[in-house]
Amino acid sequence: MLEFAKRRWFLLSLLALITSGLVIGSQSAPVSVEKFKHLVPTQPLTAFVLLLMAFSLNSQQLKSSFRAPAPVVWACLVNFGLLPILGVFLMRFQLTPDFRIGLMIAASTPCTLAAASVWTRKARGNDAVSLLTTLVTNTACFALTPFWLNYGTSQSASLDAGELTKRLVLVVLLPTLFGQSMRLSKTAASFATQKKTAIGVVAQSCILLLVFLSALGGGVQLQKADMGTQLTAVILVWMSCVVMHVVALGVAWFGGGFFGFDRRDRIAAAFAGSQKTLPIGVYLATDPAVFGGAGVVGGLSVPFAVFPMLMFHASQLFIDTIVADRLAQESAKAESSPDTAT
Repeated sequence: MLEFAKRRWFLLSLLALITSGLVIGSQSAPVSVEKFKHLVPTQPLTAFVLLLMAFSLNSQQLKSSFRAPAPVVWACLVNFGLLPILGVFLMRFQLTPDFRIGLMIAASTPCTLAAASVWTRKARGNDAVSLLTTLVTNTACFALTPFWLNYGTSQSASLDAGELTKRLVLVVLLPTLFGQSMRLSKTAASFATQKKTAIGVVAQSCILLLVFLSALGGGVQLQKADMGTQLTAVILVWMSCVVMHVVALGVAWFGGGFFGFDRRDRIAAAFAGSQKTLPIGVYLATDPAVFGGAGVVGGLSVPFAVFPMLMFHASQLFIDTIVADRLAQESAKAESSPDTAT
């Protein structure tokens, strides 16, 4: 149990904070919750998280991926092409405006900044491909995320794509580039490598704080929600998140086989193409200047818009752990038996 808690502490904390935030918010005065939420500036905190995560990424492994970029291009197309299209299709089946917008937010965010490479390495894939996909999608999201959000939500939400682009440049692009530029110093790069786990813990703890604040706001809305309708809506949107991730995972894997990528590149493309990053999704769903403000849809707020992003992230952690273990076993067998087909 202790070993499981150490390895899955973030997921366990995520579930605990979502639950406690909903309970506390549902029992608290809305004014008190809003005052507490305003104590934490979401935009600077998100930028700090992305800076830390970019700083901890070792970009020295990228040369081989630059020489043969096809797997990276394929993973990026799945991540920022297929998944948003699936989001546009599935959002029409959601029962609440919060979940329609939240599902599109999850579909429109870039590849996760750490997990894709971790799971790729765990499955014995080419983590240089997953790393480059991570960097490309995160630096391109300032242009692609507003495009997909505007396309997917334009009929139901008022979204200033130009203003959102500016915010993503400040919150995502610049911190990511700055975090990577800090590694140009050998001393800083060595520190980041030695303290990678500690840096990750700090970044993930900040994400948990943002998640807790979101859950508090959702708890306030539960005071006036129809619980029967909400439960059905939650089940439906969670199933949609699982379908999106599994379809992207499968398309990236089998598509890589169709294009003739080797097994290690197919593994990397599958994880990097199907995973989505949590901090950017939480920021988009909760920042008052984006989807966290009042009057987003027909004069109403959408406090539950953050939930699909949390569901997508939690689902990919569970699913990809199982998939990575299976792929690692198959890779080990293939390596021990060179004549075995893969």
